[in-house]
Amino acid sequence: MAAKQLLLKDNIKALLHYSNNTNKRNFTETVEIHFGLKNFDPARDKRIAGNTELPHNPRKKFAALVLGNEKHIMEAKDLGLDFRSLDDLKKVNRDKKIVKKMGKSYDKILASATIIRQVPRLLGPQLNRMGKFPLAVKANETIAEKVEGFAKNVKFALKFKAGAPMCLSAPIGHIEMEPIHIEQNIIAAVNFVLTLMKQGWINIKKIHIKSTMGPSYTVYGNSIALV
Repeated sequence: MAAKQLLLKDNIKALLHYSNNTNKRNFTETVEIHFGLKNFDPARDKRIAGNTELPHNPRKKFAALVLGNEKHIMEAKDLGLDFRSLDDLKKVNRDKKIVKKMGKSYDKILASATIIRQVPRLLGPQLNRMGKFPLAVKANETIAEKVEGFAKNVKFALKFKAGAPMCLSAPIGHIEMEPIHIEQNIIAAVNFVLTLMKQGWINIKKIHIKSTMGPSYTVYGNSIALV
């Protein structure tokens, strides 16, 4: 086994040991990956953004809300998901507090294709501003398929600003996952982020992983190579 693989495995093992044994919290900590970037010019480079699907769901719980027609509401019930009917949305009456709470409470909001066109009129622009505008579910699609795909999806985004840290980050697991699954998610995340870089590894200064409340573990940078 190559030294780089041993390093990654050892760091994952150390991270999990710290969070599950040395300093265990009363909640399930998320495992995050952070990329420190370099050789970007905030005056010319405005933004980096992209979504990718990881091999394994990085979240212990994935909260989804279904704004559905009768068929999709029945599916949501069977899956144990929260749902709202068209009549429920009409009762919201564009109340900003209710809509904001809705956006904050769920990782993703799905809407039947027959309903999604009415969302702006019934709920206003708040969900769109929060980046939580519903995703359409077509008549020939199932809620289960949509949720499974989105549960594994993570987003990397950065707006460049002069003097601000240049860092991309996203969840890639939680401390109750199998180490091999965290490792596979890390490798997938690194490979994806490299596709967002103009100069590949030249734009990567450092990569580290950490749990929500734990220390950082460097897996690339400071003379440490991941690949």
